[in-house]
Amino acid sequence: MDSQPKRKSNFRRLLKYLKPYRLAFVIAVIGMLGYAGVDTFFFYHIETLIDDGLGAGNPTILIYGAIFVPLIFILRGFFNFISTYFLSYVGFHIVTKMRQELFEHLMRLPVSYHDRISTGDLISKITYDTQQLAEANSRAILTLIREGAFVIGLLGLMMYHSWQLSLVFLLIGPAIGKIVAVVSRKFREVSSKIQTAMGNVTTSSEQMINGHQVVVMFEGQQQESERFANVNNSTRQQNMKLVNIRTISTSVIQFIASLSLAAVLFIASFPSMLDQLTPGAFTTLLTCMIMLLRPLKQLTNVNADFQRGLAASASIFTVLDEEAEKDTGRMQRDRVNGDLAVENVTFRYPGKKAAALDSVSFTIPAGKTLALVGRSGSGKSTISSLLTRFYDYETGVIKLDGVDIREYDLRSLRRQFAVVSQSVSLFNDTIANNIAYGANRSVSQADIDRALKLAYADEFVNKLPEGLDTIVGENGVMLSGGQRQRIAIARALLRDAPILILDEATSALDTESERHIQQALENLQQNRTSLVIAHRLSTIEAADEILVMDQGKVVERGTHDTLIEQNGAYAQLYQMQFGSDSV
Repeated sequence: MDSQPKRKSNFRRLLKYLKPYRLAFVIAVIGMLGYAGVDTFFFYHIETLIDDGLGAGNPTILIYGAIFVPLIFILRGFFNFISTYFLSYVGFHIVTKMRQELFEHLMRLPVSYHDRISTGDLISKITYDTQQLAEANSRAILTLIREGAFVIGLLGLMMYHSWQLSLVFLLIGPAIGKIVAVVSRKFREVSSKIQTAMGNVTTSSEQMINGHQVVVMFEGQQQESERFANVNNSTRQQNMKLVNIRTISTSVIQFIASLSLAAVLFIASFPSMLDQLTPGAFTTLLTCMIMLLRPLKQLTNVNADFQRGLAASASIFTVLDEEAEKDTGRMQRDRVNGDLAVENVTFRYPGKKAAALDSVSFTIPAGKTLALVGRSGSGKSTISSLLTRFYDYETGVIKLDGVDIREYDLRSLRRQFAVVSQSVSLFNDTIANNIAYGANRSVSQADIDRALKLAYADEFVNKLPEGLDTIVGENGVMLSGGQRQRIAIARALLRDAPILILDEATSALDTESERHIQQALENLQQNRTSLVIAHRLSTIEAADEILVMDQGKVVERGTHDTLIEQNGAYAQLYQMQFGSDSV
């Protein structure tokens, strides 16, 4: 549960987002006060209508009243529009700004954070939590100011007519305050649980949608349905708790208010009080007391909205307070030569005891190709993550052109690399835009066509009805695995980085696709330093050096021929893939 200082800090932080829209907010407040003032002004004239109109038999007063009422409601509608429009304007601008900040901050967070937090939970914060903040706080502020001003206006009117009777209503204030304080704590607890439950709903939905084929193939529909039913039911239960707390607290407060109303009626029955009040004054007084019940109910409910908004803001600020990826380097280079040196590097993933890499050392001279082979989990892909500084190593050093990579500015460092992996990420955009993504420069149609041809992707792109303007679908779902791979190679070609990382780029392809892609990769590797993480050993026979890894250590190194002659781990892997005759 959040501490009181933390809640105050979050509230003050939330108010900072209001500063650029102060004028609009002031106009909204004026509209709210005007709305409450018009209502109070209307009730103020009830005494005149009854005493001077009906009581005195004066039809002129009633005629004036007939003209007066529509004008009052026109003015009331005007103030209502002003308050609602400008408050919504401020609220949605704040949420849009906060949502943008959250989105941009998530891109700056380190990979380790995204490994730790589910995608569904983060999406829920961007969508659900920010929307809750907009709706809850806008509704809360509108009710708090408008209904609060109306309550003050009604109490002032009551005091004007009879301060003795009005004091009875004022006595209920401490009791209501105590109830609101207790209920506020419950609102915050339940609101926080609702946000967690909504994150689980998003996560469960995302997993099912992303893994739909697996779910259908392995008949997991019932299992996924039960899992979703659990998180969905949890959300329902928490929402019902919120409704119960709100309903019970409202009923208790209204009951307390009704007791004070009963006391007022009882005291008003005394002869001394009856002598002081005219029929119009008593009717106004009684009407004000009855009308007070509605804003009191809304002011009680507004607490739930306000607490839900504060809980949502706390959830968002928790992410915004996460430390962004550290970028302490200052060196910037447009293009490096590509000399890589890894010296005694040891690395453990956060929360893991076993080292993913244990004193690993190797060098890749500029323009040369180094291949990494080994069983799954031996640390091959970890090396590529360290080279691009997705993670920081514990001991040792990695040098690029003789300079520690931690001295490079992150953007400058990553600009030196192009990565083609087995898992290709494509955006729901055109083929042309996917190829041009990340080129770090303006690219022409000729540049795209050249990359397309070198990647052997032109043969299928030219056959598509819309060619380069074809939308590939979410993550390239409209393309085959081999086609997606060739788009990724074309993207890497267009990036034209001096260092290339191929992370099992051909492991999941058929023979024909692999042949095309292997040719494309050979084009891509021209005049580049290449690190090839391979599952199929046939793709790395021509590498300048091959490293065999096992449990985070380099167990063998050499060229293909020398490693075969050693008849060690590499020769065993080769024999498993091609048979003893090949060896």
